[in-house]
Amino acid sequence: MSNATPVTEPGMFALVLHSHLPWLANHGRWPVGEEWIYQSWAASYIPLAAALRRLADEGRSHLLTLGITPVLAAQLDDPHCLAGMHHWLGNWQIRAHEAAGMPDAAHRELGAREHRASAAALEDFETHWQHGASPVFRDLIDREAFELLGGPLAHPFQPLLDPRLRAFSLREGLADAHARWSHTPTGIWGPECGYTPGMERGYAEAGVTHFMVDGPALRGDTSLGRPVRESDVVAFGRDLQVSYRVWSPKSGYPGHAAYRDFHTYDHETGLKPSRVTGRTVDSADKLPYDPELAAAAVDKHVADFVETVRARLRSESARIGRDALVVAAFDTELFGHWWHEGPQWLEKLLRALPEAGIRVGTLADARASGYVGEPVQLEDSSWGSGKDWRVWAGDQVSDLVQLNSEVVETALTTVDKSRGRDNAPGRPELRNRVNDQVLRETLMTVSSDWAFMVSKDSAAGYARERAHKHAHATREISEAVVSGRDTVAERLAEGWNRADGLFPGLDARRLPDTELANGSAS
Repeated sequence: MSNATPVTEPGMFALVLHSHLPWLANHGRWPVGEEWIYQSWAASYIPLAAALRRLADEGRSHLLTLGITPVLAAQLDDPHCLAGMHHWLGNWQIRAHEAAGMPDAAHRELGAREHRASAAALEDFETHWQHGASPVFRDLIDREAFELLGGPLAHPFQPLLDPRLRAFSLREGLADAHARWSHTPTGIWGPECGYTPGMERGYAEAGVTHFMVDGPALRGDTSLGRPVRESDVVAFGRDLQVSYRVWSPKSGYPGHAAYRDFHTYDHETGLKPSRVTGRTVDSADKLPYDPELAAAAVDKHVADFVETVRARLRSESARIGRDALVVAAFDTELFGHWWHEGPQWLEKLLRALPEAGIRVGTLADARASGYVGEPVQLEDSSWGSGKDWRVWAGDQVSDLVQLNSEVVETALTTVDKSRGRDNAPGRPELRNRVNDQVLRETLMTVSSDWAFMVSKDSAAGYARERAHKHAHATREISEAVVSGRDTVAERLAEGWNRADGLFPGLDARRLPDTELANGSAS
């Protein structure tokens, strides 16, 4: 590692970011849909990549651990999304231009500031992102700026998934990462940090050596990674005390009075003109945003977090009698999209921590450096409300649980029958695009996002509609296959594939057979 400042503090700090959005392309725009991609891309992904590039250019490496889910990666490489993003950035610049031409000083100032920001984002996008996210992040992976965490294809809540489909989704997700980045991750961020006993065996078989869980899953002791049950697969836990310093359900830095307010819009331009001002202040009474005030708050919060990490490393190392690990983990989209100043804070933090004598590394570094304790009998868990499965398996989403179960059964039955029918004895199995599409639509149906959005009452109607649309596609194609209407099945599969155009590498031939699933693939 080239962060050359001497280490004076015990232990190691690891920052983990999890980047994920559901598949939104071609499924409407406002208020829910593609707009979500473009907002997160402009506010979070472009600034994060730019910060990592600047740090890598200084010779810094092993800065953080970055999860990028296959479903997000697919959208950031998708030609439709790339064109949509370019258009969105142009539209942002036009709105800023309009504001700058308004008669009042407040709009003119807002317009000038947003024009500079949109022009910079547009230039960065046109310079680095025109061919998608893969070249952007591959360069940073090659320079060891960060450790890449992968994940299962289409982001299913794994504990509730049929073991065969679980194994398939994981392997396809890792294959997708390799195709995009020429790098197969050894660490993953399991969707929603969902875990059930036995998953560690599936991880080991897929070549996964470590994964993230929430702190309570390790009974609050996150000072070291822990091998899970009888395996060598290590679970790293999120240190809630340190993570919540930044962002918790009730507090954290983004709520500071000087930061830009996420919820308040200028209705004439669609731009965000205000600072938080106060938690109980109405939108109409919020003060105008002041970048200098915000920058001063960023410096204060960087210093506060460095001290928080320092104190935690010292206290945890003293408690366990050896150098401890502190892992802070967040959604990437917090930085920039939700918290406007978040990317500035991150970049300054990644410079400040080594300067303060704190060793910074990745989860892979932690594992290699022996920040691993005794095995843990990990139980059912997630990072959702209650730290259990209620968000994905509770009463609110019982209809989706039932839907998922039916669709998965339909898909597996269809693919098994089709494979049995089409395979000539002693000959290699041929690629079957119909089976590919059946599994593709099934995985989209069981995406954890739909249940999450329903449970959180966040665009619940949209989420249900999406789950049912992919379920309908699975059933429609499967029906044609089972009734022997092969030409119809092919036409339907091709049509549904064209509608989304994602995961072209998915290959149904890699679905484990029943015997494997009953044994080691579980």
